[in-house]
This record gives sequence, structure tokens and C-alpha cells, in this order.
Amino acid sequence: MTRADALFVIHGGFEPSLLAKPLKKLCLRVEPAKAAQKFQILDCFDQSIRMSGDALVETSGSLLLFQFSGEVLAQNARGNGAFVQDLPDGAVKSALQGFPKLRALTSIGTGTLRVHEFSVLDGLQKTQVRGCVYALDSEVGKISIVFVQRLKGYDSAFSAVCTRLKGLAAKTNGADALFGTLFPDAVPYRAKPDITLSKEEPSIEVATDIIRTFLAVARQNEAGVIADIDTEYLHDYRVSLRRVRSVLSLFKGVFSTEQTIELKHAFSELMAPTGRVRDLDVYLLDKDRYFKLLPSDLYLGTEAMFAQFEKERLQALGTLSRRFKSAEYDRQLNDLTALFSDVGNLEPGPNASRGAYGYACALIWKRYRKVCKLARQITPETPDELVHDLRIDCKKLRYLMEFFGPLFDAGDFKTIIKPLKKLQDNLGLFNDCSVQQEALLEFVALQSNSQNRANAQLAMSVGGLVAMLYRRQKSERARVIANFQHFDSPNIRHLFRSLFHHKED
Repeated sequence: MTRADALFVIHGGFEPSLLAKPLKKLCLRVEPAKAAQKFQILDCFDQSIRMSGDALVETSGSLLLFQFSGEVLAQNARGNGAFVQDLPDGAVKSALQGFPKLRALTSIGTGTLRVHEFSVLDGLQKTQVRGCVYALDSEVGKISIVFVQRLKGYDSAFSAVCTRLKGLAAKTNGADALFGTLFPDAVPYRAKPDITLSKEEPSIEVATDIIRTFLAVARQNEAGVIADIDTEYLHDYRVSLRRVRSVLSLFKGVFSTEQTIELKHAFSELMAPTGRVRDLDVYLLDKDRYFKLLPSDLYLGTEAMFAQFEKERLQALGTLSRRFKSAEYDRQLNDLTALFSDVGNLEPGPNASRGAYGYACALIWKRYRKVCKLARQITPETPDELVHDLRIDCKKLRYLMEFFGPLFDAGDFKTIIKPLKKLQDNLGLFNDCSVQQEALLEFVALQSNSQNRANAQLAMSVGGLVAMLYRRQKSERARVIANFQHFDSPNIRHLFRSLFHHKED
């Protein structure tokens, strides 16, 4: 770990000898540069480390975390392809605790690293300032990161060095300067890009913009699915297409009936092959939780079940990857991208020209009232199917609010979205428990022999898991009821009415 009292990011190559001129009676000592090393910048797909203002470098089996607030952390580890929680304990791992747990570290770009150490000495050869230069080169640019350490009693020398470096330093944030210089094409991925809307914009243009945007997001995830970097690539791919399908479903009358039916079918076909891989991903991600639910004497059957899941996932992912790499799939996505590249390619429906603001108010108010009507019927005895229906309606309401959010006051939207998200979280867990119970029972049935006898260890393990999931499902139902009461509070009702309920609706 290196702590600096001052840090400077300088575009281009930087030689410590450039500091000699302002030092007057002091002299500069530069150690021989260490041998050049290959490096790669690591981050996840949406560049969470960069967004936090830092940069992670892997070189020669070590990880260096440049914290541009003034510190370099180091530890031995190989990071490419790893999850942060799987790294060995060390300074870098500790500093990255906020990194997304489901995102793997992956290479953003590569280059060459050279390290120069220097010191500033007085006439008696006493060291007054220490420093280090990390010089990083890529194919398109060079940048230098200079750390300077102040030594007690030598403020004048420290000030002279810093004054010189300030005149050379980049004016932008350190992480942005580094990425912008070395890897200018490494644009951070955004699962939910901003979409500019205006109140009078025709609804068909809004729908087209949204679909075009999320089609592009889905396509950005294909390579990550094929490479099996982490499960979030497929998750984001599916969520992007789900948003597209929700536009086709919720924006009624914007496109012609015939084209809407055709497009719904096309996007349904795209989604269908991804379902089994995602289901298996969810089971495997929950593996540790499953084991915690059971006593240790039931682990044997559970291990056999997860071994089967892993085997099936490899097969299912292979099938999906071949589809993503096929010419037919590429043609289908290219055709859809071309279709939504221009609103003139689409067939307008009766609501196509309706202004975005008025249309948004009508859609959101109607969906909100439907959610409240259904949620007020939920009791501990309500059939699961109605709870599932509420989950779907809440999701549709959330999508509508996110699509049209730029048209409304951000503070009010945040106030009403927060309790909706909490309600959705409970509904999602309720649904997961229900779906997983069904899937586990189906799994045992498929493993049974011709006499309908299942392996005893497997059957006992699954039985235990189903019982625990059922108990958790009942608890989540109670939380759904409690959290809806908060969502249905007088303040939230007033905000919905004032934002979306207008007489013309």
C-alpha cells in the first residue's frame, strides 16, 4: 500500500527529470526504471470501479488499485475472470467490497506499464520528498500517474514539486483522464440508458425510441453470454427484451393491431430460448442459501441435484450460444434494429399521434388503480395466482413510470417509486419461492425410475427444501400485505392523483 500526500495524472509520457528545474539548491535522484510489464485494466461491464473514481490494474500476477484520492493499493492475485468476493484476502479486495457481487472482473484494455521511483535530496543527501511515477501506455495513448509523499519538516521542497506537477496535470477526474486517454472507446455500459422525451412528442416516437434503445442494450450483452463471463449478461439481455415486450403490451393503440401481434410474436421467440438457462442460473446462484436451509445430513442429495443443474446448464448455454452466433439470429436482430431505426417504417395505430404526457398520465393512472384494486384483496388466504397477478401488474406499473419518468418531477417520482420497489421485492421473493417449489418437485419426478421411485437422498433433500421454501413464501406474503399498506398511504395516493389523474382521462 502506498499513501500519497498528493497525486497528479498527467497526459502523455512523463520523466521525473522534468522536476529538476524548479528545485534550485535541491537535487533529484531517479532510480532506474523497473522492467516494463504488460498490464490490463479490469472492471465489470458497466465499469463500476471507474464510476467510483478508481482504476484497477492487473500486471504480473498482482492487482493495483489506483484510488485517485491519493492511494495505491496492491495485492497478489489474478483478477481477470474472477469475482471480487473470490479474490484472496488483501488490500484490493477489501477496498472493492462495494463492487457488484454478480459481476465478474473483465479486461477493458491492455498496455505496457513502467514504474519510476524518485526522491528529492538536499546538499547533505537527506531525502526531503519521495515520489513514484506509473507510466501506462496503450496503442492509442500514454498517461502518467505521479504520487508524491511529503516528509516531515520539508514542506518547501514538497510545495516546489507539487507546483510543478499542477501545471502539467490533467484537468479532468483521474479515472476519466486515464480511460479517456488509454481506452477512449471503452464507453461504460448502461442497462437503462437515458431517453430524452418531450411532453408533446407523439407516442409512436416515444415507443420507437424505447424499443430501439433496449434492442441495442440487449445486443451489447450477447458476447458476454457466449463467453459466459457472468450471469448478469443474460439477465440484462432478458430484462432489455422484457422492456421491449412491455412497450408492445402497454402502449395500446400506438402501433397497428396487426404489427403489434407480429412484433409480440417475434420478441417472444427471441426470449423463449433463454428461459431455461436463466432458471438454472438462479438455482445455482442460490446454491449456498439452499444448503443453509438444510441440516448437514441432507447435503448428499442436494449436492447431487446441483451437479445435475450444472451439467444441464452447460448444455443449455451451449445451445443458446450457438443460436446467438447463428446467421439466422443475427439477421433477425438486424431486421428488427432496422425496423425501429425510423418511425416511418412502422404502422401507426389510433393512439400513435397522442402526446406523450397525456398518454403517460392515462396509462399510469389506469395501471395504478388496477394495482391498488388487486392488492387490497390480498389476505393470508388469497390464492397464489392472485399474488402472482399483482406482481405482474406492479412490474407493468414500474415499467411505465420508468419509461415516462423524464416528463415528471424527479423528487415526486422518487417518493412513489421507493415503496413500489419494496413491494416488488417482496412479490419477487414470493414468486421465486413458488416457482422453485414447483421446479424442485418436477426435478424429483424426472429423476424417478420407471417404478416412480426417486433416489432416497435426493427425495429427502428436495422435500426439506420445499418445506423451507413454503415457510418463506408464507412470510413474504405477510410482507406483501404490510408493504402495500405503505404504498397505499394517503401521501402516496395524493401524489399519484396529483401527478397522473386529469379530468380528460
